[in-house]
Amino acid sequence: MRAETRDHIEAIEKSLHLYSQRIGWESAKHRLEEFNARVEDPTLWDDPAGAQKLMRDRQTLVDQIAAYESLSGDLEMNRELIEMGEMEDDAEVVAEAETAIAALAEKAAQKELEALLDGEADGNDTFLEINAGAGGTEACDWAQMLQRMYVRWAEAHGYEVELQSEEAGAEAGIKSVAYKISGKNAYGWLKSESGVHRLVRISPFGKGTRETSFASVWVYPVVDENIDIEVNPADIRVDTFRSSGAGGQHVNTTDSAVRITHLPTGIVTTSSMKSQHQNRDIAMTALKARLYQMELDRRTADINAAHEAKGSAGWGNQIRSYVLQPYQMVKDLRTNHETSDTAGVLDGDLDGFMAATLAQQLSGKSRAEAGVE
Repeated sequence: MRAETRDHIEAIEKSLHLYSQRIGWESAKHRLEEFNARVEDPTLWDDPAGAQKLMRDRQTLVDQIAAYESLSGDLEMNRELIEMGEMEDDAEVVAEAETAIAALAEKAAQKELEALLDGEADGNDTFLEINAGAGGTEACDWAQMLQRMYVRWAEAHGYEVELQSEEAGAEAGIKSVAYKISGKNAYGWLKSESGVHRLVRISPFGKGTRETSFASVWVYPVVDENIDIEVNPADIRVDTFRSSGAGGQHVNTTDSAVRITHLPTGIVTTSSMKSQHQNRDIAMTALKARLYQMELDRRTADINAAHEAKGSAGWGNQIRSYVLQPYQMVKDLRTNHETSDTAGVLDGDLDGFMAATLAQQLSGKSRAEAGVE
């Protein structure tokens, strides 16, 4: 057996061990039996929200058990094929099994990361907002580049992407945009993207100079039906206004756009894509999601890191730098994960950055500690 294949097998075994710990493998099948018993309870759907949560939790456990058994079985099968091929001097069988094990190592690593998405809201759909920061027209253009990057990432992962609101830049790009992204673990994956993103490039607007632009990204979970967030009507101000989209496929001119301001916190949410009634519902849902995110932050030890990561959209607060000139590099300043494939990243290849942040969170390192390392 080649050394590279032995390394792959060792990595798979390590991932399986960590995965089994995260999902509680020893009690997994017993918990599934309990879920199955509760599903058969004729009174289950008397509480629709509770029933839906139970069914989601049950399906998550079913998927985890299936994934662990599949990975374990595939590893053992291909290990036996290699042994058999070497005994019979069948190089083709050995080569096929080694290729399968290499692919299995990547799959096991991915499942290990998915198992880290066990936070209270990680499995939820998510809202994603992008706002242009310091840099004028350059920043608006940068915000639109980020818009494309995240939409491409979401679509590549099979998520549903729904535009909530959009404000065009004065000359180019966008001042702001908001999406609802729906699918399993959407918030869990995207939550690491909250913060300020910095771009360095040669200006495409005729200046020919190197420019630095900033944009902020804010990610927060869509509130489950069974999570009750109360909003006092006296604490909000509702404004309607005229809004126009960026043109092209986003043409949208309406007097029914809605802006809701939560006076105690200063949170502002908007929707400008549908009727006034629908826009109010969308903006209120987004407000509740923001308030829920604040509560999650308050209840976790990472609140200071969250504030540090968000900051204002300008110098000193960025979580990631995208350098296109004078060299090609995207680097996350929290994890030090980097790549020279800037085109791939801007085309939505963000998994490596998200995985690095999840791994850092598992290790318990703060942003400052990771930066020192």
